[in-house]
Amino acid sequence: MNLSRLYYSIFIVNLFFISTAFGQIPQVPAEIEFADLIVRINPQARREIQLDVDAQYRNPNYFKIKQERVNLYMPIIERELEAVGVPLDLKYLVIQESSLIGNAVSTSNAVGFWQFKQGTAEEVFLRVDNQIDERQNIVSSTRGAALYLQKHNNTFDNWMCALVSYQMGLGGAKAYFGTQYNGKRIVDIDRNSHWYFKKFLAHKIAFENQIGVFASNSNQELVEVKVQGPTTLSALAKKYGVSEDHLEEYNTWAKNGKIPGDKSYSLVFIKQGELPVQPAIVQQPTPQKSQNYTADKNSPAYRKANSYPKVAGNTTKASEPDQITVNDLDGVQAPQSTSQARFTDQIGIKEKKFRRLNDLEEQAPIEAGKYYYTEKKKARAEVETHIVQPGETLWSISQKYGIKLSSLKSKNRIRRDNELKVGMVLNLQESRKRGEEIQIIPVSSPKVQNTVVAQAPERKETVVQQSPVTDSKSTSSQITHTVSPGETVFAISKRYGVTMDQLKNWNKIGSQNIISVGQKLVIFRP
Repeated sequence: MNLSRLYYSIFIVNLFFISTAFGQIPQVPAEIEFADLIVRINPQARREIQLDVDAQYRNPNYFKIKQERVNLYMPIIERELEAVGVPLDLKYLVIQESSLIGNAVSTSNAVGFWQFKQGTAEEVFLRVDNQIDERQNIVSSTRGAALYLQKHNNTFDNWMCALVSYQMGLGGAKAYFGTQYNGKRIVDIDRNSHWYFKKFLAHKIAFENQIGVFASNSNQELVEVKVQGPTTLSALAKKYGVSEDHLEEYNTWAKNGKIPGDKSYSLVFIKQGELPVQPAIVQQPTPQKSQNYTADKNSPAYRKANSYPKVAGNTTKASEPDQITVNDLDGVQAPQSTSQARFTDQIGIKEKKFRRLNDLEEQAPIEAGKYYYTEKKKARAEVETHIVQPGETLWSISQKYGIKLSSLKSKNRIRRDNELKVGMVLNLQESRKRGEEIQIIPVSSPKVQNTVVAQAPERKETVVQQSPVTDSKSTSSQITHTVSPGETVFAISKRYGVTMDQLKNWNKIGSQNIISVGQKLVIFRP
């Protein structure tokens, strides 16, 4: 046997043992969702990314250690990203940067969980001096990373470019990408795509099914407490019943074991079993009232939801800027259906900024009568919950309450419209706990009677409008969608909130998912 065959045999044997230990190693798909993007990966890039995925699983012991760290820190990371409005998919970047080793130092002298150099750290309000290095504090550094990523995404309106700019810097990413991806929601990855993003995708694919899955049966939890100095780790160790060595291990940001009194800092440590202090992510019991939801149109919950959006101001001039507020945010009402470019020109706002404020895709039309925001939406709504009604989408719900689409998705751990079900009780303030099922209650739907076909202005789809008659049976409206260049079965199904199988069955699309530009597709919306 020659040497190359020997190495290949050893590689196959290693993969067998790894697969046995972890189950099937995740495989890189042809399409994947990342943040608000659809990422299409060609075969050559898939093979390249798969090698990185396989490498993560190559050493089972090392993988388990990393998996434990990921699951200890991830609740805090998710919370801080959500607070700034950064999509939760960006959480995998911290694994790529430092493997969640708090005092990691790179060859270029970048330090900490998110690998900041000192100048960049200070730019995002982290303290770095001979007493404190917040780059090594999981809470502070994650908040700083979220601010940094959000700032760069404001330039690109594309999370792939923002992510790559984390490695290249904003100037480098601008020079590399130009404006070709600005506002794009579908990106293609091939052999020439930036290596940093491909490596990120490998980490996302390798770990996304490991979140919340602990390698051991330990009941360890990471506890976070806010501490105000001046004090010492020695004194805090006695207060919280852990060893001083343990506090030093998990809080290397306090360089000499002393915490100054300039501000409040987050102290973290591991506690077994019952916790005498508040955990990093507080798991509140489900409010009693959530068990008594009703979707009846006379119920308080329904009436309250029906009062949104709350519009105030000079409503006679609602289509003009600076005249009305929508949910206490500056907004406008579209007087007629038109394009984004025409509407933003009318109201005097940049098109890219308008899309960002309203979570709109680049080609989404402006619809007559709908309200749009001209200032940033909020991370949480005024009301606690919303009961999903027929025909609603994640976007329409986010607009109804003035809540960021990314926040709505992360609070409910829902990514796509096809995961919505009529009667779902969605959280608008607090995040749903990991593993907690979303409550679904009965909702009556209108019955289809007479249909009138109308061509929607400036949109390549035919909408069947339906006259409602009160009935408990749910129905659907038929849409004809004309395939545009670059569209895929996956992208179209996501747009309309249906499954790929449904779309394929309705239109007799084969297993290869082949569609052509100009092809008419029939879609039945709930």
